[in-house]
Amino acid sequence: MHDIIQLLPDHVANQIAAGEVVQRPASVVKELMENAIDAKASKVELIIRESGKNLIQVVDNGLGMSETDARMAFERHATSKIKTTEDIFKIITKGFRGEALASIAAVAQVELRTKKEETKTGTNIYIEGGGFQFQEPIQTSDGSSFSVKNLFYNVPARRKFLKSNTIEFRHIIDEFQRVALAHETVEFEMFHNDEPIFRLRKGTQMQRIVDIFGRKIHSLLVPIKEDLGWVKLEGFVAKPEGAKKIRGEQFLFVNGRFFRSPYLNKAVQEAFEGLLLPGYIPSFFLYLEINPEKIDVNIHPQKTEVKFEDENLIFALMRSTIKRSLGIYNVAPSLDFDKDSNALNLSPSRNNIHFKNPEISVDRDYNPFASESKPSSEEKIELTEFYKNNISTAPSKINLFEEEDFEEDLMRLPNGYWILNKNGKTLMLDLGRIHRLVILSQNKFKKISGVSQALLFSVEYFMNEIEKDKYRSIKKYLPGLGFEMVIAHENVLRVNSIPEGLKESQVIPFLEKIFEILDYKTEEEFVHFYQYQWNKMQGKSRFDFIYKTDAELLIKDYQNLGFPEFLPSGKRCFYEISLEDLENKF
Repeated sequence: MHDIIQLLPDHVANQIAAGEVVQRPASVVKELMENAIDAKASKVELIIRESGKNLIQVVDNGLGMSETDARMAFERHATSKIKTTEDIFKIITKGFRGEALASIAAVAQVELRTKKEETKTGTNIYIEGGGFQFQEPIQTSDGSSFSVKNLFYNVPARRKFLKSNTIEFRHIIDEFQRVALAHETVEFEMFHNDEPIFRLRKGTQMQRIVDIFGRKIHSLLVPIKEDLGWVKLEGFVAKPEGAKKIRGEQFLFVNGRFFRSPYLNKAVQEAFEGLLLPGYIPSFFLYLEINPEKIDVNIHPQKTEVKFEDENLIFALMRSTIKRSLGIYNVAPSLDFDKDSNALNLSPSRNNIHFKNPEISVDRDYNPFASESKPSSEEKIELTEFYKNNISTAPSKINLFEEEDFEEDLMRLPNGYWILNKNGKTLMLDLGRIHRLVILSQNKFKKISGVSQALLFSVEYFMNEIEKDKYRSIKKYLPGLGFEMVIAHENVLRVNSIPEGLKESQVIPFLEKIFEILDYKTEEEFVHFYQYQWNKMQGKSRFDFIYKTDAELLIKDYQNLGFPEFLPSGKRCFYEISLEDLENKF
């Protein structure tokens, strides 16, 4: 019987180990930038080509390395950060495992140029696929320059599974942001294919957030601060109108290290209870400072998860501090749980302003359906079949319009909803959703024509650097869709013409939606999304229905559809409340 267990060759073992640390180009960016921070750099430059697949270069003005340290840095488990097991629980630096450079060098072509301030010459090292090639003295600046070329060139199966350049670049931006947000006193620059993406000055936390995400976010930020002695919490949360349906601007840091925690994210979400629409996620930038001995950062190869000794106390601290800060800045819940967040007024209140309660005038004798002829049986069947085949399979709970005689009272509530009383039942209607359903049933959604309408006055949209990159990625599609846009100066996008049928007031919200969805979508998917958003824009919002005559006409069309309860998306068009239930409330 032959023995079958054997030791793996070093180069195979290194490639397998590299898989834990180097999953994509963004992983390399994270490790190299964190090394630059650990080297006490005051300026870090990131240079990317082809979304990191061809080149990732990080240049810093930090301490640099000696010839021996430069060579040892690429050995597995070589580190200057720890000497004993106990040191792992006192970590205040980023990298400490001693495996990042070895892992990167195992799956790429790596060149290091480094020099210490006190030496006259530096050293140059070149490693290919984990194999040492040469080391020689060179003239170079103080600090270090790591160049990682042709990532996964020797592991084609891994390279094949990399995503598109657009998606890989988004991940790189994520890692860049996380390091930059945690170190606002360090200057950062980023270039992609020779194009400048970020130039971040030294400054405060607030300045760093604004420099990355644009000045639009400045007015949304609510400061957070609490010091309990054993733990400090500071940073910012965005007001509810800054919330989004996708994740992207949720940042947690502990001792200058970015980490993920669904549990602590929930603490922030609970602090916003009653302030957000269902499905919306608040934006936040929160920084914890705590004794390193009270946390464990060694539970994940990429060090993105942290275990706290008193996690429940951290949860309570975050939730209560954020709630208090939102209260101080008069961010109060809206009674309309489904109201557009852009309509919230979250400015600090002023004592000299007095509000008058809204008055509702109701014509109780008015009957919008009294003189209308009912659809024929054949028409009813045809509409019902259309609804079954094209709108929704969800049945309606109620059919209000099969009786010959009925009486209504139709009235509009201050929050934009409408009340319809009929046959002992009270319905609360969302006319915006009903309108979309009627349009869908009548096939009134228009295809994009590509025809432009010139604006009398150009609309200007202030982009952040991320949005600017997204704009460049879809620029070639815009003329065919009816848009004429140019980058006027710095980060200002000037819109001169828009598609025929798009309102001028819809331009900014439309652009924001496009930039939001492009976070993890390809340029090709953009056109399909555009068509979807275009169709959504064709329907009025419920806040446009302020006149009773408009509501009456819409309800007639809705009646012809059989009063379906749900949109195809599953959203409800009305709620039914019986008069008996209302009486029981009293």
